[in-house]
Amino acid sequence: MAGIWLLPLIVLFGLAVYRLLQVGRRPPNYPPGPPTLPIIGNLHQIPAENGHIQFQKWAKEYGPVYSLILGTKVMIVLSSDQAVKDLLDKKSSLYSSRPETYIAQVVSGRHVVPGGYRVLLMQYGDRWRMAHRIYHSILNIRAAKSFVPYQDLENKQMLNGLLDEPDSFIDHLRRYSFSLTTQMTYGWRSDRLDNPKLKALFYNLHEFSKTMGTTAAALLDLFPPLRYLPDFMLPARRYAKQLHTVEKALHKGNWMEVKAKLKNGTAKPSLCVDLAKAQDTEGFSDEQAGYIAGNLLEAGSDTTAAQLVGFVQAMLLYPEVQKKAQEEIDRVCGDRMPDMDDEMDLQYIRACIKECHRWMPTAIMGIAHSVIKDDEYMGYKIPKDSTVVLNVWAIHMDPQRHKNPSEFSPCRYLSDLTNSIESAQSKDPSQRDHFLFGAGRRICQGMHIADRSMFLAVSRMLWAFRFEPAPGHPPPDPAALIPGMLVQPRPFPARIVPRSEKHAHAVRDHWAECRALLDEEAQWREIPRGMPLSTYEPPAAAEKEKM
Repeated sequence: MAGIWLLPLIVLFGLAVYRLLQVGRRPPNYPPGPPTLPIIGNLHQIPAENGHIQFQKWAKEYGPVYSLILGTKVMIVLSSDQAVKDLLDKKSSLYSSRPETYIAQVVSGRHVVPGGYRVLLMQYGDRWRMAHRIYHSILNIRAAKSFVPYQDLENKQMLNGLLDEPDSFIDHLRRYSFSLTTQMTYGWRSDRLDNPKLKALFYNLHEFSKTMGTTAAALLDLFPPLRYLPDFMLPARRYAKQLHTVEKALHKGNWMEVKAKLKNGTAKPSLCVDLAKAQDTEGFSDEQAGYIAGNLLEAGSDTTAAQLVGFVQAMLLYPEVQKKAQEEIDRVCGDRMPDMDDEMDLQYIRACIKECHRWMPTAIMGIAHSVIKDDEYMGYKIPKDSTVVLNVWAIHMDPQRHKNPSEFSPCRYLSDLTNSIESAQSKDPSQRDHFLFGAGRRICQGMHIADRSMFLAVSRMLWAFRFEPAPGHPPPDPAALIPGMLVQPRPFPARIVPRSEKHAHAVRDHWAECRALLDEEAQWREIPRGMPLSTYEPPAAAEKEKM
């Protein structure tokens, strides 16, 4: 009798072992990729740091669309502009979700709200569509133009800071991007390098990025049963919850402060004024509002600062580019400081910014997408729920796309008169300038604001200063990056000096004029002339359906 029951058990055990051994294998109809091992697939081949280099090597070996098998998950890597256009842009309705990232969603409140509060990593659904509509409504071109007084003032304080403390240039660039973004988002500014909110934001962002990149975070994504372990066995999750507590208090606190100012009539123009109107229409919570605004603060502060640090690095390594850029500025502007009216006359400066985004992209591997149902491309199956990676570095460094791609050469863009939005919408993907801002429905909606911030910073820094290698120090290594979901150059010294006494006096005079507009707490005394309190444009019903 025992033998009757033993046979089915043996069969079941054999089936279980067979199915387990299939985990980690690449089905024959999937895109090609490196050889796999049972159960773990390609997990053992994913580098802990500088993964963009390995992903670029695989693109050269396996082509513009390849796959990685990561335990129970599938990753599809897009390494050509055409593949990005065909899938993320043209099929955006299928490719607009985000993969499940357990630790990241814990950080953004998954244990409070399903899917979490963080819009950047939120999966496709009603909650994300609502946030997307709001961003579309408040980050319009009218808003971008209306914030120029904020950008002008913060830029001039940054220049004055570089004059007084050039060795702290990274801190000044961070303060510039942070204070500019707090003005646009909340209506208040930060004049200090040691602002506690600034420190808290950058600390939390970098810790969040590092936690996302840990092996523990990857294992929790790839092997969900591990999530049932208690917190004392999962220090990464425990730390993520701590980060969320700090982050939520920061974002909600900033939001509630604006709401209080709106009630007493002291609010300055900001995106949160628009957000309050959207809250009345959409009915979302204060916690969600805090994160919608806070995600704008994170995106504007960290990315712009990192790109500007990359620009300074390029000026040290390519002095001939700096010389040519300053010759253009002198020819167009002479002794006066450049402003936004000069943008289209300073094409080499615009080309420098485009090249900076290409040469040192902060989102070096993009922000991963996820496909919501099975699809097919180039004869290969792309399975539902697979992670889809925009291999920004491989595309930017493709010699078929850019000659000598490792060189910083703005001449690539001298005939490109488009802004970031226009370039991203180009029908010919080979003509797109760069992929820093993503693709499809998940593309950064604040591109036009970023374009203006970068133009004012780059043009005026080059107008006012010379950037030289620090004496006694080796030149910075562009391959030395702080790792994470968003990378940035490792800190390096630089010698930053005024181009002349006339330029130095002009910087101080401009900042003195701006300082007169501020009160004793370094806030605007009154709303800048002609600046609207709100530019909110609620989307029509037809637009809501498309989003």
